Amino acid sequence: MLLIVSRAEPARYTYLKHVFGEAAEVIVDRRAQERRTPRHERAGSERRRTERRQRDTTKDLESSGWALVRR
Repeated sequence: MLLIVSRAEPARYTYLKHVFGEAAEVIVDRRAQERRTPRHERAGSERRRTERRQRDTTKDLESSGWALVRR
């Protein structure tokens, strides 16, 4: 299990690291900004047809300060 914590929440990182110990990997989100280009700037037909990611953690990080990812 992987827990990603918003870099704006250092106390939450410490708390989750303590609570989960070795049972989960707790990391701080290292992204500086959104890497995806806006939809209107994306290439058309050469892009893959389906998204490979299972879920977008950005919304979870923004709303609650952390996101859970199952590996």
